[in-house]
Amino acid sequence: MMYREGPAAGRQFRTERTACDLVVVGGGLAGTCCAITAARAGLRVTLIQDRPVLGGNASSEVRLWALGATSHMGNNNRWAREGGVIDEILLENTFRNREGNPLILDTVLLEKVACESNITLLLNTAMIDCTKADAETIASVRAFCSQNSTMYEIEAPLFCDASGDGALGFLAGAAFRMGAESCEEFGEKFAPTAEYGELLGHSLYFYTKDTGKPVRFVAPDYALKDITQIPRYRRFNTQEHGCQLWWIEYGGRLDTVHQSEAIKWELWRVIYGVWDYIKNSGEFPEAETMTLEWVGQVPGKRESRRFEGDYMLTQHDLIEQREHDDAVSYGGWAVDLHPADGVFSEKPSCNQWHSKGVYQIPYRCLYSRNIKNLFLAGRIISASHVAFGSSRVMATCAHAAQAVGVAAAICRRNGQQPAALASSQHIGELQRELMRTGQYIPGHRRDDPDDLAQAATITASSCLRLDRLPPDGLMRPLEASWAMLMPLSLGPVPQFTFQLDVAETTTLRAELRTSSRSGNFTPDVTLATREIPLPSGEKQDVTIDFHTTLERSQYAFVCLMGNRNVAVRLSQQRLTGVLAANHRFNGAVATSNVQRPPEGIGIDTFEFWLPQRRPQGQNLAVAVSPALDVFKAANVTNGIGRPTDGPNAWVATLDDPAPSLTLSWPQPQTIARIELTFDTDADHPLESVLMQHPEQVMPFCVREYRVCDGHGNTLHECRDNHQTRNVIRLPQPVVTERLVIELSHPLANVPAALFEVSCYGPDHPGAPLADDAISKNNIA
Repeated sequence: MMYREGPAAGRQFRTERTACDLVVVGGGLAGTCCAITAARAGLRVTLIQDRPVLGGNASSEVRLWALGATSHMGNNNRWAREGGVIDEILLENTFRNREGNPLILDTVLLEKVACESNITLLLNTAMIDCTKADAETIASVRAFCSQNSTMYEIEAPLFCDASGDGALGFLAGAAFRMGAESCEEFGEKFAPTAEYGELLGHSLYFYTKDTGKPVRFVAPDYALKDITQIPRYRRFNTQEHGCQLWWIEYGGRLDTVHQSEAIKWELWRVIYGVWDYIKNSGEFPEAETMTLEWVGQVPGKRESRRFEGDYMLTQHDLIEQREHDDAVSYGGWAVDLHPADGVFSEKPSCNQWHSKGVYQIPYRCLYSRNIKNLFLAGRIISASHVAFGSSRVMATCAHAAQAVGVAAAICRRNGQQPAALASSQHIGELQRELMRTGQYIPGHRRDDPDDLAQAATITASSCLRLDRLPPDGLMRPLEASWAMLMPLSLGPVPQFTFQLDVAETTTLRAELRTSSRSGNFTPDVTLATREIPLPSGEKQDVTIDFHTTLERSQYAFVCLMGNRNVAVRLSQQRLTGVLAANHRFNGAVATSNVQRPPEGIGIDTFEFWLPQRRPQGQNLAVAVSPALDVFKAANVTNGIGRPTDGPNAWVATLDDPAPSLTLSWPQPQTIARIELTFDTDADHPLESVLMQHPEQVMPFCVREYRVCDGHGNTLHECRDNHQTRNVIRLPQPVVTERLVIELSHPLANVPAALFEVSCYGPDHPGAPLADDAISKNNIA
């Protein structure tokens, strides 16, 4: 096509004017999860992303792994992986991409958004301005796409800033702050001094590969010449690359908004200087055949603006695990602050101090205190610098952003502004709708009057009574202390029998420990100890009776303390809600198996007890008498979809050839939608890039199941499930007095388990399926 236009006094870019229900600025994991959640709740969403891909720091442009409360399985937060859309994304990524290729993660994120017909996605489009209806209300935003030379003007009643730097909040006049608060402002004893620094810097990463033949490298002139300017330069090696080198950080003493390009150039200088050192110093002969495969062009930002909501999260909320009536999300990453000089600092590259368990994030942190229709999502939420050190990580950001998506839908439906939902009158509605989407809120259980399953009588073909984990595995020397984390009921503690090999006569110390706080998994309370004399010999069955009683149902650590003369038999059986933990530490997030913070910083001292990652992580073989009767069918309607104080799951017996769960009602029910929650091992972190995972599907997850009505008619059948949450929309509502859910055992050594069953009638709107057909016209 030939097109010609003569001279003109001036021209303007083509402008498209649209309107929607919610504008989300920023397409990192937070903005993406917010947009998907809101779209599934029925809102028309415009998602504005200034990059060519989604994911932000998790994308192929930056390549940082997405993590949250699980913290590489390096803290005591058991079964703490975030739920909802971020869980769905990470599970899908693991299913397709357990090798951790960041390009595949890009496709997963783009597909998830493209599948939502209610989302208009504007890639390569930067939000550059906003208009105000009044001093406290945003009316519209303007955004420009450099790829199609188009200006977009988008009106909406509600806006969400998930841009990382808070671009929309800044332009709209929302109250914000940068830098660290003083200790006096919030009484935070860990508040950093000016000498340590007030901001976290940016990072860039590089990937390497071995070509199998010699490769020459000539450093660019701007590369760092003197590697000893980096105090930790001896940590560099040929094995680590990508975000394993997260500590290549710079910019904490600069303006991390307006000097970001200068920070990037300094990081390039460092990276090429590091590679020059590895290739040409002679200290790494194995590097002769290696080459640089990729160097980041977009720095991964940690910190810039933080905006003020009606509540500001502080160190006290995290460490004391304060409870909030308006809790909608949670965090659990360490309070992780870095020296402002980053890679050039002589101080440790980070200070990670963990709390004893997860902490709640209140809804009041997720909207601006002075711009009435502006939600906050991602790392800009209302938090002090110290609390931000934990809440800033991507899976935590995404989880809180999902709460924004549901809140926006309620606001739109009720004609409200964000702050209105924080009242006691409305917060219950928000929490209930969040939990319907798979959102886990610590300390809360779903109380859903619209759920028909709540009124059903529930029976099962079998229910596991845990009397033993068979001794069919290898022997594990007790070079360190090990424990079985067991879900015990109120009342007398049962006896536990372990099979031991004893090299020479010794005394084994056994301890029964629990957590001082309900829902925690830090074994900081010792209820009983036993000193057990052991003669030398193999295959000794040793029974431990602690002669104690529990005042509430809870998890307990049955500990066999370290003894080099003793080895304990393992079991190959794996089981929902039961695992073995080791008194050790993960060097990625801690420096010792006991957290010992300096005095006076307001952080607790406690022990770490951690599971091993699969394919290791076998249970200790153990016999339990009397058997644990905690895997009952009624658990599927108790409103909790993961282990907390108990397993909260129905688990069939492994010898049940056809596990099934039956819901019966005295009168026929009209059912249009059925929701099932399976066990996808919320203890496994599912890091999104670089790290590899041992399996595509979590071993506890039921792959195959069928749902039938009271006459045996098949309503739905699945042969390839790998997701936590399955939403079954029936083509036509069915009238029946009974539903039967037939499951298959996931593996030969893993019995079938189910956390939740919900049923809804045709008048309940619910959420669209995640795999709705892709809309072909929602990509701008």
